[in-house]
Amino acid sequence: MPAPIASVIIPSYNGKHLLATCLPALRQQTYPADRFEIIVVDDASSDGTADFLAANFPQVRVVALERNSGFIAACNAGVAAARGAVLVLLNNDTEAEPGWLEALITALEENPQAGSAASKMLLFDRRDHLHTAGDMMGVDGIPRNRGVWEQDEGQYDDQRQVFGACGGAAAYRRQAWEQAGGFDPALFMYMEDVDLAWRLQLLGWQAVYAPERASTTRSARPAAVCWPVTTSAATRSWSSPATGRARCCVSTGARSSALAAHRRRRAAQLALARPRGTAARPACRAARLARRTQGIAMAGSEHPSRTRSADRDASDSRQGGRGLTVLIHRQK
Repeated sequence: MPAPIASVIIPSYNGKHLLATCLPALRQQTYPADRFEIIVVDDASSDGTADFLAANFPQVRVVALERNSGFIAACNAGVAAARGAVLVLLNNDTEAEPGWLEALITALEENPQAGSAASKMLLFDRRDHLHTAGDMMGVDGIPRNRGVWEQDEGQYDDQRQVFGACGGAAAYRRQAWEQAGGFDPALFMYMEDVDLAWRLQLLGWQAVYAPERASTTRSARPAAVCWPVTTSAATRSWSSPATGRARCCVSTGARSSALAAHRRRRAAQLALARPRGTAARPACRAARLARRTQGIAMAGSEHPSRTRSADRDASDSRQGGRGLTVLIHRQK
């Protein structure tokens, strides 16, 4: 059997009820079913996820982890099992519109310099409001979701370059992923997509925002996420939600300091790893990017330090207009 062009990788921990919405949406994709595979990484769930998948979605490949290892480890395990040239990461608490996958793959095919493609994501229970229209990096060095919490009035309906893709629904070119080293397991959870976006940018890979027209008609549902976590400076442990809503309590000082040091090391390493034939960025530019990371602060949400902001990344340049890609995302 020939290898699929794309692998859709869905990490899941006790998310059987979420997969019941996520997986049927993938069956409705306009992209040919024989050209992509679906991989669910079951991170030692205790809710019967494996039996549910076997009974209802036998075509889905399941990677079963023996112990709960966390979001980033689950993503990396799915990538290790994937056969596609395009690696598509999708959270289990999403519902993709029919043209979503085709739009992401087309964006990478039409932009060979792009190492990743970002989705347009709307809140699951407020589908006229944005969760992200691609990630950007502010001039203050703090990453933000473009358009977060804004009402969707078509203001982000054009394809353009962005800083990076939100890992909740992102496509990565395998070559770029492997060259940059994928998600760094040292981060355990949260900000892993921003970290990878930094490394891809430093290696000369671009990120493109890939919209395509779709509709949002399903009724609202309660907010939900898959990996609730409580964290301290010394220990990290998973805990099941008591209310269906998850929280993340992060020691901001310790995590911020460690993340800033990590990025400085990455910047120095990647300066020596640029592929042949790729124009190097000026050294001062790379140094400036590395210095900006020192201001990144961690807090308690999926992309906590990203807030609605009037400032836009100065490097963003609008390109030709496209339609609207919609991926529904439950509110965090």
